[in-house]
Amino acid sequence: TLSHVAFIEAVQDATNTFFSGEQIELPDIRVSHVIKGRIPEAIHKPANQLLESDKTIYYERCAFVIEVPTIYETVHGNRLTLTIGGVRAYNHTNLYSKKGAERFKVFIGFTCKVCTNLCVSTDGYLSCLEVTNTRDLYQAVLEMFHKYDAAKHIHLMQSLGNTSMTEHQFCQLLGRMRLYQSLPQGYQKDIPKMLLTDTQVNNVAKAYINDENFGSLGNDLSMWKFYNLLTGANKSSYIDSFLDRAYNATELATGICSALHGDDKYQWFLS
Repeated sequence: TLSHVAFIEAVQDATNTFFSGEQIELPDIRVSHVIKGRIPEAIHKPANQLLESDKTIYYERCAFVIEVPTIYETVHGNRLTLTIGGVRAYNHTNLYSKKGAERFKVFIGFTCKVCTNLCVSTDGYLSCLEVTNTRDLYQAVLEMFHKYDAAKHIHLMQSLGNTSMTEHQFCQLLGRMRLYQSLPQGYQKDIPKMLLTDTQVNNVAKAYINDENFGSLGNDLSMWKFYNLLTGANKSSYIDSFLDRAYNATELATGICSALHGDDKYQWFLS
């Protein structure tokens, strides 16, 4: 099994190769779900006889980001810095089966510095990268970098600021987002995905009132601010669901933006 360390180092090496000459920060790492075990030689020892050298410890889930602060853009007064990272969750891997391809999630996108909200786009996210070794992992990350269109991503985020919804439309949207979670599966499949939990939808509502950067109580809400309310609420997600929801926030914000201009796909959320 590839370790979390090997995963991080492979992505770090690819970043150093592709962005040679740029300032690249050290990885910022988060782990969760500690698993305590023992070495094979101590498998039959009673717990009270275990030596420290007999014990093992690893973390089931790991996430990291690597910032490239010399590559940045300002969108609607907010500084966005290029950010690379990934997520690994052993609960998505059968550690006891015959060794095969292992799953990783990697991304390249931008972090909003005023609030550390992460912005992820379609061509900058691999939600299920399956590889068997660090060499293939390194190559896959390089390929993702080559395919990622940073200018297009920035333009998408800038364009969100050109469209706004009324407070009434926002309240209607919040109600639909709450309703979405309770819909029968057959009904849900005909509507675009919305991955935020009820608690996170509540946090979007609270931030609309209280957030000093993106709140708009009593005023029209720009889709750029709405997008940041979504990505802000996503920060409460578990490590293994964080990136999927970050990407879904992009889909939801751009979809609602299109619906405000008459597109049908996300119209259910506003109807």
